[in-house]
Amino acid sequence: MKKIIFLLLFYILFSQFSYSQQVSGKIISDKNNITIIKLWGTHQERGFAYGYLIGDKITDIYNNYIKHIFGPSLPVAKSIILQAKDIKIDSIYKIEAKAIIAGMDSSGTNNAGIDYLDILASNSLLDLSKLIRLKNKNIKLGCSSLLSWGASTMGTDLDMESVISRFVDWKPYPPITNNQVMVIHIPSEADEQPWLLIGFAGQMSVLSGSNKSGISAFQHQLCDFKENPRFNMKYEPIWFALRKGLEKNDFNNDGYFNTNDIRDALSANKNGYADGYIVSVLAPSSAVDDSLIALIAELAPQKPFLTFRNNSYNDNTPLDNLYTANYEIKRNNHHHYCWRYNAVNNALKNGTNISINKNWKIMRDNSHQKGINIQFMQVIPEKKILNLSLYQNNKCAYQNAPVSYNLDYLFSLDKPTKYIKTHNDLSLSYYSVPFTSTAKIILNNNKFQYITLSAYNNKGKRITTIVDKFLPAGYYQFNIQDDNYNNGIYFYKLKSPSKTIYKKIILTCIINNF
Repeated sequence: MKKIIFLLLFYILFSQFSYSQQVSGKIISDKNNITIIKLWGTHQERGFAYGYLIGDKITDIYNNYIKHIFGPSLPVAKSIILQAKDIKIDSIYKIEAKAIIAGMDSSGTNNAGIDYLDILASNSLLDLSKLIRLKNKNIKLGCSSLLSWGASTMGTDLDMESVISRFVDWKPYPPITNNQVMVIHIPSEADEQPWLLIGFAGQMSVLSGSNKSGISAFQHQLCDFKENPRFNMKYEPIWFALRKGLEKNDFNNDGYFNTNDIRDALSANKNGYADGYIVSVLAPSSAVDDSLIALIAELAPQKPFLTFRNNSYNDNTPLDNLYTANYEIKRNNHHHYCWRYNAVNNALKNGTNISINKNWKIMRDNSHQKGINIQFMQVIPEKKILNLSLYQNNKCAYQNAPVSYNLDYLFSLDKPTKYIKTHNDLSLSYYSVPFTSTAKIILNNNKFQYITLSAYNNKGKRITTIVDKFLPAGYYQFNIQDDNYNNGIYFYKLKSPSKTIYKKIILTCIINNF
């Protein structure tokens, strides 16, 4: 039996060598007061790209918002995550958070010394605030949602299809309003699907989100819940639970994409959540059954932990419409109807003829809270439309015209899955394939150009030319076979019209015969 191990030692011969890093993502838009980022690959690759691309925004929101929200309690919040007794976060998200920090470090934007626990604490903000009893009014969410479908949209441009309009009501602090993001994930994992979040720089979990299957989920605060959570319950942060329900490809594996995917993701936490929350969920009308198209969840850390409401419950909302703001309706049969709830119901009248525009206008005119509305969005799953307006120019989101996005485009991958971003236009590296007779040379080319790559022995004699042609931008790998190379020193010359890079390696082939 022959066992070959390549040990490759890397040397930098010339100062022309350019630093490079694989970045599986890109900024596709940076206007209308929101940065839109598309990420692809594994959790680790997506995390790295996220931190690399907008690390400056993550640092800004951390320095000027997160640190102020937690104050001296931030070390306590981080220790709660580390101990994993009161809060549980899946290991894959911890890996992704570490990758975000690695991306920030690589791009030189982590000048605040942020670590992965800071990222996870930011994404568990609401849960940790309740657990450590933060007395901070600045993190209260006054969100609301209006869901319409079926008989209510019959005869309109929706033609019985579903629609949801949703407010995010949060005090418009500049670190928040200046760092709004839409983050689109296109996973390479077989059990995951494309999804997106709309939130703030550094968010890797879902306050507001949708997936390629047409399901949307939005978190609200349950403001009339005043009790405290129990300890050692390993609560899953609400935003991570929603991400899981959207991210998994058919979360409950029942062969259908509907509200049950989010319902079952939430129900996986039998002890409820660290605070009182409301979640509004919409799926395409193809789900047929009303409860599978539109759903409201009322969640708490005290019994009843999980309460689900659909249009079969007598909640005063007419026909195929559901509305929620921030108070218990079905939980404990509380029927706590606030002024916004009543205003929306009055505007719905008999609940018929709800078009795209009417669904939007009813929310805009009856559900906003003056001065604190920072995001206003609408998802129409079967038409693949996302409408979004944001707080900007000192105007609340509902006062600004929405921008319309095509969901098919947002969820498409229009770049190779191994897109390379480098500080310069060209780089070269190597690695060995353990326990094989092969090593690989990696060429990172960041633009279309003519490339020549040749190998030379230590006497300066050219052994072979690996590439001699125009190459599109991308990531290329070439095998080095042991049949072509003996032990020794080799040089590689990589040449483009603008630069020449030399690399030197020592190739050691250790052969064991058994």
